[in-house]
Amino acid sequence: MATVMEFTSPADEFPLGTVFENLPGVTIELERLIPHETLIIPYFWVRGAEAEDIEAAFEAHTGVVSIDLIDSVENEYLMRAEWEEQYFGILSALAQSNIAVLSGIGTKDGWDFEVRGESREAISEFRTNCQNHDIPIEITAVHALLPIQGDSYELTDTQREALVLAYERGYFDSPREVSLEEIADELGITQQSLSSRLRRGHRRLIAGTLTSQGV
Repeated sequence: MATVMEFTSPADEFPLGTVFENLPGVTIELERLIPHETLIIPYFWVRGAEAEDIEAAFEAHTGVVSIDLIDSVENEYLMRAEWEEQYFGILSALAQSNIAVLSGIGTKDGWDFEVRGESREAISEFRTNCQNHDIPIEITAVHALLPIQGDSYELTDTQREALVLAYERGYFDSPREVSLEEIADELGITQQSLSSRLRRGHRRLIAGTLTSQGV
C-alpha cells in the first residue's frame, strides 16, 4: 500500500539550506519531483529576497554545482540546482528507495518534507539509507493515503486533521477566531508544518473537485 511519510531535517543539512545563513528571511519550496538514482536536478521556488541576492547567497554551497534563475512570478523566483554526482544527501537517499517528494519547504528553522513510497518497505529503506549516511531526520508522521470522497482525490490523515481542526476552530472565518500558532500548538507541530499541511490539503481538494469538474 502507498505510504506517506512526513519528516523534518535541520536547515543546513540540505544543500540549499546554507542560504539561510546569508538570507535568514527567505523561504524555499521544492517543486514536486521524483528523483532518479542517476540524476537529481531539483527545481525550487524562493521568496523573501531579491533575485541578485539569492543567486549570490548560493555561490559556495557544499554539494551544489550550480544554481540558475529560471523564471520569476511577482516576488517569487524559480531556481534550478545541479548536485555534485558524489554528494549523498536526503534526495539521494530518496532516489535510491524510489520515493517521490511531494513537498519540501525550508526556512532558517529547518526543512519539512512530505514523501510517498509505494510501500512501507520503501519508507523503511529510506530510513536505513539516512542512518547509514548519518543524515539527521525526525519522522513526524507515517500513514497510508486515505480517500476522502470517491476516487477523484486523496488527502493524508494529517492533512485532513489539520483542515478539519482549522475549520472547527474558526481559522477560515472572517475575522479569524484562532491563529495559525494556536492550531499548531493544539496539534503539537510547528507553524511551518501546519502551513504546509493546509496548503497541500487545499491543493488536493481543489485538484479533485474544481478542476475535475472543468471549472
